[in-house]
Amino acid sequence: MTTLVDHNVESFADMMSGAGHRAVHAGRALGEFYRADGRPDWAGLQVSASLRRWLGDLLASSGPQVLDRRVAADGTVKLLLGFPAGGAVEAVLMPAYRPGRAMGCVSSQIGCAMGCDFCASTRGGLERNLSAGEIVQQFLHLRREAAVLGRKLTSLVFMGMGEPMHNLDNVLPAIERIAHPALGALGWRQVTVSTVGVVPGIDRLAEADLNVHLALSLHAPDDETRSRLVPANRRYPIAQIIAAARRFLSRTGRIPTIEYCLLADVNDSDAHAEALARLLAGFRAHVNLIPYNPIGPGISGRVYQRPDRERVISFLSILRDAGTVAHVRDTRGDDVNAACGQLRQTRGGHENGSAGARGDQVTPLSLLVAPVGRG
Repeated sequence: MTTLVDHNVESFADMMSGAGHRAVHAGRALGEFYRADGRPDWAGLQVSASLRRWLGDLLASSGPQVLDRRVAADGTVKLLLGFPAGGAVEAVLMPAYRPGRAMGCVSSQIGCAMGCDFCASTRGGLERNLSAGEIVQQFLHLRREAAVLGRKLTSLVFMGMGEPMHNLDNVLPAIERIAHPALGALGWRQVTVSTVGVVPGIDRLAEADLNVHLALSLHAPDDETRSRLVPANRRYPIAQIIAAARRFLSRTGRIPTIEYCLLADVNDSDAHAEALARLLAGFRAHVNLIPYNPIGPGISGRVYQRPDRERVISFLSILRDAGTVAHVRDTRGDDVNAACGQLRQTRGGHENGSAGARGDQVTPLSLLVAPVGRG
């Protein structure tokens, strides 16, 4: 059964009209739904009693069930949400360092087909795309979680399970509902879409003119290293990905973020840092260095490790000395199965569906930028 999260104002007006109600009330009803974080009291809505009953029936349609909820010592909240249509995804709320604010992380697919070796997300493969409504439901859950903590959800990243560029048909309308001032009212500039480097998707996101941000999960400065870590690199090599990111900047004016997960003795040497600085020379990009969140053996069987602090600071210093804007992310929620896909694994991996999770973003719980070292 369709629910309110499955509609924008226009489609909801059509549905309302088809049910014999005045379509003029569609915008007001949807606006009230989002203002109440998905739990409105229709009694105060100045419409006919029959319309209120109809809206109540729609609201009673089942949404995702919270299968697991973990709260870290740092305040990070990680939810495992199971959908009536099948499958379970992870959504995360991270308190900001500024009082009263929080950042959310949502998933775009159930499972992931990217096959990144160092990520728990990809272990069970891809089950299905999430609908736009299922993405919006994650947002509403996180906004309610933020309210419980006395905080306001002020930004949202698509860095959970799945590759958003492989589900843009649903990601784009979900963003429109989440960000539109008459609906979710989060704001367009408060949304970031991450990708492992799907070039056509980057171009399509730019052409959508939603004024959102782009994050590129790079993780290596050369094709040989990156292809071992990120199989998608064999289809979209680094030169093509960076060119697409440059086009995104030119088209939108939004400065891309380069995500770089630091893996000890794999991609964290001084030579790697120097190569990354050369790759980004003259490009207005912002590098986020992410100390790896251990998950056990990767798909290849290799067990990756997090570099020590000195190695992280050395890598950062080389980038900054070369004029690259860079920070180190402060890892969050390590005590609640922080890496993407881990919570589903602790639940047996098949809650309402598949065992997978996102493959291109290792640490969605480490999203608040915290400068480390000089600069």
